[in-house]
Amino acid sequence: MNTRIFRVEAADELRAIVREPTALFFSILMPVAFFALFVSIFGDQPTGGNIPSGTRMVATFGTFAVLAVTMLNPGITVAQDREIGWLRAKRVSAVPVGLTLTAKLVAALPYAAGVLGVLAATAALTGNLQASVGELVRIAGVLILGSLPFALLSLAVGFRARANTAAAVLNALLLPLAVLSGLWMPLEILPGFVGQLAPFLPTYHLAQLALSQLGAGAAAGHVLVLAGTAVIAAGLAGLSYRHARL
Repeated sequence: MNTRIFRVEAADELRAIVREPTALFFSILMPVAFFALFVSIFGDQPTGGNIPSGTRMVATFGTFAVLAVTMLNPGITVAQDREIGWLRAKRVSAVPVGLTLTAKLVAALPYAAGVLGVLAATAALTGNLQASVGELVRIAGVLILGSLPFALLSLAVGFRARANTAAAVLNALLLPLAVLSGLWMPLEILPGFVGQLAPFLPTYHLAQLALSQLGAGAAAGHVLVLAGTAVIAAGLAGLSYRHARL
């Protein structure tokens, strides 16, 4: 019974992302357009390693693209549901609220995988992709799984803010994190203090975890940081839900 309800809830959330112009622009169209621009500018820059710059950008900019979907959509849609009283109705309905919230998280994943596929195709078309299919699949896997703490943080914001405010707050968090973590352009060409600050940011560790699938360093330390971030984000989401005005 719950499986069938979950499928219905997830399908509704999948359609809701397409129907919401703000979410569609910021989480899907903007990352693809930005990647096409940045890979054409920085795709042939020397990196000092064995991985070509354009291929590195599939992992680093792909991190931003996945986060743009999984960090923005759950928070914005849950804020919208709260405003119209939909979550309050869910609390007295036969559908558990937890099932609805899980469906919001799961519904973002196909879009994240689709955006990653478009980025890889763009890099290939511009001659900036030197990665196997297996490496691209592993990058997609770690990015989608590693985006969980950011999706939970998104829910924490959505439980407390109105929809427009949630979109503004989440973008205000995501965009600086993307720049300071080297997701848009290589850290090597940014000011030195950015490179020193980046290892303290969870977005940096998610990008490094993706890069490790291309043979750039070990993954264990980055996994530990993201696991710790997930625990903190889950606590914030739970606390925010407990005090939310549904």
